[in-house]
Amino acid sequence: MDIRNTTEYNCTEQLSKGIASTILISLSLSALTLMTTAINSLVIAAIIVTRKLHHPANYLICSLAVTDFLVAVLVMPFSIMYIVKETWVMGQAVCDIWLSVDITCCTCSILHLSAIALDRYRAITDAVEYARKRTPQRAAFMIAVVWILSIFISMPPLFWRHQSKTRDDECIIKHDHIVFTIYSTFGAFYIPLALILILYYKIYRAAKSLYHKRNVSRCEREQNGQVLLDACGKSSTFCMAEKSISDHSTDFEKIHITIRNPRAEMRHEKKIRRKQKIYCNRERKAATTLGLILGAFVICWLPFFVKEVIVNICDACYISDDMSNFLTWLGYLNSLINPLIYTIFNEDFKKAFQKLIRCRHYL
Repeated sequence: MDIRNTTEYNCTEQLSKGIASTILISLSLSALTLMTTAINSLVIAAIIVTRKLHHPANYLICSLAVTDFLVAVLVMPFSIMYIVKETWVMGQAVCDIWLSVDITCCTCSILHLSAIALDRYRAITDAVEYARKRTPQRAAFMIAVVWILSIFISMPPLFWRHQSKTRDDECIIKHDHIVFTIYSTFGAFYIPLALILILYYKIYRAAKSLYHKRNVSRCEREQNGQVLLDACGKSSTFCMAEKSISDHSTDFEKIHITIRNPRAEMRHEKKIRRKQKIYCNRERKAATTLGLILGAFVICWLPFFVKEVIVNICDACYISDDMSNFLTWLGYLNSLINPLIYTIFNEDFKKAFQKLIRCRHYL
């Protein structure tokens, strides 16, 4: 009798824990979905209603936000339902639509990051010429190319899915051949990853060189003219006396240029140190921004695509459903992080967000 009661108690306890964990998971994933939807909607609205943000570079960010918004609205809710029920109950037709939207939008989001990196690279390495070419039409062309490439990359896996036997209660894509795995993973992630790493490395090098050149040029201008004016301003009697004596003496004027006021020298050194500090802060900020962009992208998507390669190539390798779901949602998390990283360091976006949150209609 005690054994039966103990067994029933253990079963009830396990059932209650399972229900509690299911509720916790569904609430957490639903919160992530709502946050992703809200933040991307805010970015889209800010770009649409704020004239100052009507710039070709921001059109790419707006398209990225639209893509991530579609992930939040059309992909995440079905994934939550699939995880909670632990079986697919909506039929294979809906499964095909969901998988096509999932793969296309996630691939498109990744390719948008490559397009933004390419746009920024051209803007910083060929600023004058690219400023003329950086038109809304060019941005629209880049966005169209990104979407077309995403469709070409995502459609073949769906075709291959129907070539193998699939159960009615599951909605997954199995790559039975290494060529299919390489095509889908390299096209959707590994090639864009390599492109993004190369471009952002070159962007950082170019920005560092540009900041350094500007700093040196500014210091040279100050040394050539400003210091002498400051010295004369601090010791006007001395400068005027020398000028009255040496109006016609070029040799004395050369000597005069080398005479510096100690206070002016000190102030000049402080100014140089302040400029160097600003330069270092800008370089640090640029490095931080690039680090966040690359770090978020790699952390969110690399584990998922490594898993895809391992599972579809190694027959003996096994990954649990819980781990597979975790890696999938880690990739979805990038759709929440993207709008934060690409807008949080921009003052124009910050002001637009503040006005939208305060419900101001005049922007």
